[in-house]
Amino acid sequence: MAKHITDRDNDYSQWYLDVIKEAKLADHSQVRGCMVIRPHGFALWEHMKGALDGMFKDTGHENAYFPLFIPKSFLSKEAQHVEGFAKECAVITHSRLKSVDGGVEVDPDSKLEEELIVRPTSETIIWDSYRNWIQSYRDLPILINQWANVVRWEMRTRLFLRTMEFLWQEGHTAHATKEEAIEETEQMLEVYRTFAEEFMAMPVITGRKTESERFAGAVDTYCIEAMMQDGKALQAGTSHFLGQNFAKAFDVKFQNRDGEHDYVWATSWGVSTRLIGGLIMTHSDDNGLVLPPKLAPYQVVVVPIFRSDEQKAAVMEYIQPVIDTLKEKGITVKLDDRENYNPGYKFAEHEAQGVPLRIAVGSRDIENNNVELARRDTLEKNIVSKDGIEDHIETLLKQIQTDLYQSAKDRMEKRTRSVDSYEEFKKEIEAGGFIYAHWDGTAETEEMIKQETKATIRCIPLEPDTDSGACMVTGKPSERRVLFARAY
Repeated sequence: MAKHITDRDNDYSQWYLDVIKEAKLADHSQVRGCMVIRPHGFALWEHMKGALDGMFKDTGHENAYFPLFIPKSFLSKEAQHVEGFAKECAVITHSRLKSVDGGVEVDPDSKLEEELIVRPTSETIIWDSYRNWIQSYRDLPILINQWANVVRWEMRTRLFLRTMEFLWQEGHTAHATKEEAIEETEQMLEVYRTFAEEFMAMPVITGRKTESERFAGAVDTYCIEAMMQDGKALQAGTSHFLGQNFAKAFDVKFQNRDGEHDYVWATSWGVSTRLIGGLIMTHSDDNGLVLPPKLAPYQVVVVPIFRSDEQKAAVMEYIQPVIDTLKEKGITVKLDDRENYNPGYKFAEHEAQGVPLRIAVGSRDIENNNVELARRDTLEKNIVSKDGIEDHIETLLKQIQTDLYQSAKDRMEKRTRSVDSYEEFKKEIEAGGFIYAHWDGTAETEEMIKQETKATIRCIPLEPDTDSGACMVTGKPSERRVLFARAY
């Protein structure tokens, strides 16, 4: 176990924070509830962003940028939306400061005519723009994504999982028909599922949220739900069918092919730096961060071992062709030839930072035409021949990606079960994990279960289910089981 990382079994919450600290991903900011994302953490976000951005563009979307500040009146136009975000909004009331006795204070003469809201999400200001952009069916669809920061005034925060300011992407699309908008909503959910499973190596359940859990202003909210190592659920991405709610609120109409005027149909969808928290809690161990190769800031670290400049030169001459060939294969490599740190320190640091593979090379390796190769996920170390090492590493990285996914999937399946009675449910929920159970479809029963057990309906799974039955609480008819869990 790494010296400064708490054992997961003793204190999971502290373990999570220790991994972030030792991996140098982020620090707490002097601003309460905010974080400083350090270079290693931001590089991880950039890799996530790059993969997702490519997937968005492959599905026809373009990037744009909209203002950080939203007039207060905009939030008042969609009743459900403002109700959902009212308690989380940061409000700007004045435009400047003035110097007073060597300090500063708000200039009372700079009070704004209309207060501005620091962006909690961008539906309102984007649909104000769409009103000017859309006149005819020829202007549709509009498929726009924005990479941005948002602010939600959270009272209880945790690095990456829930902070007052966080980074995210938000897609906002406009369509001529309901069917097109629903198809878009489902398509983007599938993009998120693919990214989570194929890049993050994190298995997820796809489903729809209950009415009480929907995004404020949405007709339907779809989500991906992942299971963390402690058995809690994490909502890892959402895609919303907004119907015509925002089009009506902002009077966005278009002339259809029949010459008639109708309101536009809308979607929005997003994921955030919360994914980094999900990645940590899906794969990491008591030695630190564990990263899937597809998202690691660098996939291989090379640590040359030497005691003199002459030895260093010999080791570099030996290993440089390997580094060059790996880079030609598209594998990202970091050379750690720092002279003021010993190899043991370097090994521990890269282990804590989750580098998938480590190559160590010294004089003895040169004599035997070998290298030492260490896997981060299994902590296995092997002496392997330098001959053909590049192909071996390429194969091994793919295997690590597959193994991480399979390990997480096996864990999720092992901790997922079905129950029929409420007494059984209350017992099983204490053990954590995912529970499938029947629910009568009412908000009253949903709220009662939440209050009594701290478990929520994570989603109504999209997978077909013919297992009809009776609600575990009320005994009323239930067409299918829904997914319950305690969650972050």
